[in-house]
Formats: sequence, structure tokens, C-alpha cells
Amino acid sequence: MTARKIIIDTDPGQDDAVAILLALASPEEIEVLGITAVAGNVPLPLTARNARIVCELAGRTDVPVYAGCDAPLKRKLVTAEHVHGKTGLDGPDLPDPKMELAQGHAVDFLIHTLRRHPPGTVTLCPLGPLTNIATAFQKAPDIVDRVQQIVLMGGAYFEVGNITPAAEFNIYVDPEAADIVFKSGADIVVMPLDVTHKALVTKQRNDAFRALGTRVGVAVAEMTDFFERFDKEKYGSLGAPLHDPCVTAYLIRPELFSGRHVNVEIETRSELTLGMTVADWWGVTDREPNALFIGDVDADGFFALLTERLARL
Repeated sequence: MTARKIIIDTDPGQDDAVAILLALASPEEIEVLGITAVAGNVPLPLTARNARIVCELAGRTDVPVYAGCDAPLKRKLVTAEHVHGKTGLDGPDLPDPKMELAQGHAVDFLIHTLRRHPPGTVTLCPLGPLTNIATAFQKAPDIVDRVQQIVLMGGAYFEVGNITPAAEFNIYVDPEAADIVFKSGADIVVMPLDVTHKALVTKQRNDAFRALGTRVGVAVAEMTDFFERFDKEKYGSLGAPLHDPCVTAYLIRPELFSGRHVNVEIETRSELTLGMTVADWWGVTDREPNALFIGDVDADGFFALLTERLARL
């Protein structure tokens, strides 16, 4: 099987870091062409730094990391240090990166990469706000039809919001960008809170990461040790949801997931529900489906895959 070519667009974030590690540990299924950083969980200088830290942790300094947009299209940046800590990767003691940022802007890298490869051969994997992707689509509309698929983490239906009562963080930070992407006509797969909140790092699962005894295994365990405190207090859950690794796991083992092809609209005007992903789960409108909205995951299978792959690094 030919490895699937992907670009990871990200705002690391501990769970982003785990998603990147899973991709880099799975070369049979995934070829990471590059990583594009965007402002989100923390400001851009930190997300670009954290992406390089993760590459070095995985021993993959060959993967280029590009810095992208430092603010949403039309709004002031909202960040999430209250969840991820002041660096975005609080928890493990990881050194500053030695690898340099790749030359050029992330948006230009997205455009040039999609134009350079045959149409339908590059998948975009956004793990944060969709600013970079939307900017690329606006700057070069011809690339939309060249995208094989967009598999993203964002939004919610039954779970609704985690940053406001109605909105999930990634979509809320830049709802105008999300609106552009969801209206682009690209083939979109969405990992909303409804599925990521079923991928909980329980103590047993985190112990399995730590028991790997490797630098990567211990670092991942320490990352989840840190950010689970927020989710346990907020949701009363048994552990932290690993949101972003659901994107990578879907690329490797899509059979672990199930969902519905539905219409998803992004609220961009209401102060009350700004950033809400209005998913027509029950088909009550005549709007055409534009995304596969994932609703369930085999959590045991997901964590078995994740633990097995992390052991490779």
C-alpha cells in the first residue's frame, strides 16, 4: 500500500503533539510532507516552536515545519493556555528545538505543495483553527480541487461547546476561516467533540504509555498527566480526551470510526452561538451534505494502535 501524503496544520497543544507523533510513527500508511503551524492554543511563535520540538522528539528533523498565520482572518486571537499551559506543551521537560523553521510562509507551502503533486494525492490534516487552510484557498482557489481530502478536528453536535456553550475551540477561534473551508466543496471528514470525548486517556491507558520506557512514551504520559487536570475538573471524566490523534488514527484505521455524511454550517454572526457547527444530523433541512461527521470510535482499538505506534519511536 502506498503511504498517504499529508500536510499537518497544527497549533501544538499536547494532543496535537500526540497526533504528530502517531503520524511520524506510521510511515507505511502516512508520509508527512510538512507541518504548518498556526496560532491557536498558544500564539504562533510557540506553536511553531512546539511543532519542531515534537519532530525532534520523534527523531524526524527531516520534516519541514513552516510558520503560518498569527491571527484569525477577522478577529482577535483567542488562546487556551488555561488548558495547555503557558508554552502549550507544559508537562514534560523538553529542550528548545535546534532545527530551524523552513523558509517561507505556511500558506505558500500549502499552495505550492498542492500544485506540485498530482490532483487528489495530498490530504490536509488541520488540528487547530482553519486560518492557514482558508487563507490558502482564498489566495489560490485552484488548489481546492487538488485536495484529496481534509480530515480535521473541530466542532461538535451533541457535545456542543467547550470554549463557549455553543462552540468548540478550533472553530470558535476563526469561524470565518471554518466557513470558507466547509463551503469549499472539498471532501471533508470531521472529528468533533462527540467522538474525541470517547477517546479518554484513563490511568490504565496512560500507564501503558509510560510503561513503554522510551523518551516518547514518558513524554506523552507526562503531557496527558498535565492537561487531564482541566478535563477531569470540567467534565468529571476519567481522563483527558485525545482530540487530535483521532485525525491521524482515522487515516491509519478508518474502520475504528463511524459517522454520518451531513450538512455542516458555521455560525459567523451570532454573539450567542458564534463558531457553532450546525450539523444537520437528522436530515431536517434540504441542505446538501458537505462533511462526514464522525460520531463514534472503538476506543480500545484506538489506544491499542496509539500505544503500538508510539513504541516505534
